[in-house]
Amino acid sequence: MRGRTSGASTVEESIDLNVPVSTAYNQWTQFEQFPRFMTSVEQVKQVDDTHLHWRAVVAGKVKEWDAEITEQIPDERIAWRSTDGVTNAGVVTFHKIADNRTRVMLQMDYQPETAAEKVGDALGGVKLTTKGNLKRFKQLVEERGQETGAWRGTVTQH
Repeated sequence: MRGRTSGASTVEESIDLNVPVSTAYNQWTQFEQFPRFMTSVEQVKQVDDTHLHWRAVVAGKVKEWDAEITEQIPDERIAWRSTDGVTNAGVVTFHKIADNRTRVMLQMDYQPETAAEKVGDALGGVKLTTKGNLKRFKQLVEERGQETGAWRGTVTQH
């Protein structure tokens, strides 16, 4: 992670979905729809295949940052890191449990910046937010029964 210091935190969460792995993966690639299930995210703009611009409310303040997708393997994983603004990096992986059952695992490293962010982190706010986001993702994809779109390209670091 860029600029990682001892003050960095990690959150790890997973959820099981009653959809095929390709459906879960395809929906996750619809980055501009993240505000539909990520409550603190106001907007995600996909600049190109590997770059995103985020705007979210973090500890009551609007923050913006750019992120780069560093690895993307269809139906397996998507990894990213911020390139400016809010320091974060992570990976989401997709695991086939059965034909119509998928485990989504999310691991994210982030750097709380302000005192409010550090307090929220210490109280488990990021973990609770992440857990809620995954539950809303599950609800979104299971209710539809299919993804709203897909991007099946592969990204690897050079």
